[in-house]
Amino acid sequence: MSTEHNHSDDPLHAKKEAWSGRFSEPVAEFVLRYTQSVSFDKRMALADIAGSLAHAQMLCQCGVISEQDLADIRRGMAQITDEIKSGKFLWQLELEDVHLNIEARLTQLIGDAGKRLHTGRSRNDQVATDIRLYLRTEIDQIVEMLGHLQEVLVAQAHREYNTIMPGFTHMQVAQPVTFGHHMLAYVEMFDRDRERMLDLRRRVNRSPLGAAALAGTTYPIDRELTARLLGFEAVCQNSLDAVSDRDFGIEFTAAASLVMIHISRLSEELVYWMSQRFSFIQLPDRFTTGSSIMPQKKNPDVPETARGKCSRVVGDLMTMAMLMKGLPLAYNKDLQEDKEPVFDAIDTVKDTLRAFIEMMAGVEPNRAELRKAAAAGYPTATDLADYLARRGVPFRTAHDIVGRVVRLASERGCDIADLSLGELKSFSDVISEDVYEVLTLEGSIASRNHVGGTAPEQVLKQVARWEEIFKSRKAAGAH
Repeated sequence: MSTEHNHSDDPLHAKKEAWSGRFSEPVAEFVLRYTQSVSFDKRMALADIAGSLAHAQMLCQCGVISEQDLADIRRGMAQITDEIKSGKFLWQLELEDVHLNIEARLTQLIGDAGKRLHTGRSRNDQVATDIRLYLRTEIDQIVEMLGHLQEVLVAQAHREYNTIMPGFTHMQVAQPVTFGHHMLAYVEMFDRDRERMLDLRRRVNRSPLGAAALAGTTYPIDRELTARLLGFEAVCQNSLDAVSDRDFGIEFTAAASLVMIHISRLSEELVYWMSQRFSFIQLPDRFTTGSSIMPQKKNPDVPETARGKCSRVVGDLMTMAMLMKGLPLAYNKDLQEDKEPVFDAIDTVKDTLRAFIEMMAGVEPNRAELRKAAAAGYPTATDLADYLARRGVPFRTAHDIVGRVVRLASERGCDIADLSLGELKSFSDVISEDVYEVLTLEGSIASRNHVGGTAPEQVLKQVARWEEIFKSRKAAGAH
């Protein structure tokens, strides 16, 4: 049989689909364009081929198709795989989707064996299988990228473990922290994102194959076999549910939205920190742009773009939720709309993580400006209150005393530490010379020496903890 890729000979060419015998006229050209999905679902082609090969092997082992049919299907799919990877495969709009395009080419290459491949399945369970296989792979890549971003941030924390900066509440200087401690906060956020991705992967990794259109099939199939061949952890236990729900897509876009929300929070800080009002950091030039009219500008375009793209992914989540909310069982054509929001969320998250992994590795803190900002706004006031409380002054009383101390320092235009010992003792006789140890920025951060605290010693312990986690992950991956 000729292997020339001439689709004019395809059995399914010109809308001669598997279902076309029921109809007396072809589908209108506009309707073809409106209802097609091949323009975007062709990215699932390799997942579709993998699912078809597993299905064919199962059919053969169950005696539904012959060994020769299986060999022909494998041979044809190998050629199709090569054509897709090399960009030579001709995708046809009139064949609607990735599934019919591949089936048409397979039938052209191997004849009737290609037509037997669809025995015991429907496009309904086929597409549900494909999107799970595809999403599973993408989740694995996102998990890996989140891990790389964590490693970059931990490396920053190690370098800047004792770099003092202001900690804020309400965007007001609150207490001094370290830059390393601040970076570790995002490491924790991205770790929860990673956990969510791994957790939802288990629910993605269940096989709907064999559910057929909605009720199962009359053929003697082995669903557990296809699940094992495709690396699924379990089989969807209800055929109606298997083909009709996309809650795993909603769950993925929700997890992706949280990744982007955390990226957006970091982006917001980077934008602030890079402004002249802060001058806390410098970003690598390759992640910034200039102005078309103002030559002095260096704009943080990557963080700003990421902050904007967060809304895009949250929009993908809303699309998925609204898509599913009114669908009766079982499959409905509406579900064709599940792919683009999932694909968009995948692409946006991966592109954003790629940019941030490289960009965050090149962030340069301006240590002098960070320290100067940390000294503003009386950041050690709480330390003075704690000092008084440790000497028997009720904390609420200590809080009031320190408020009056701050008012005096404000009137003098100086820091609390610049007040004389006599002036401080006038507010409480428990104050002695050692008070100045807690009024320094270094003393303040060093005193918070407990798990989760900002003390440099604790930052280094957290760095060591994360480095061990990274080693364990790599060891587990190697096995």
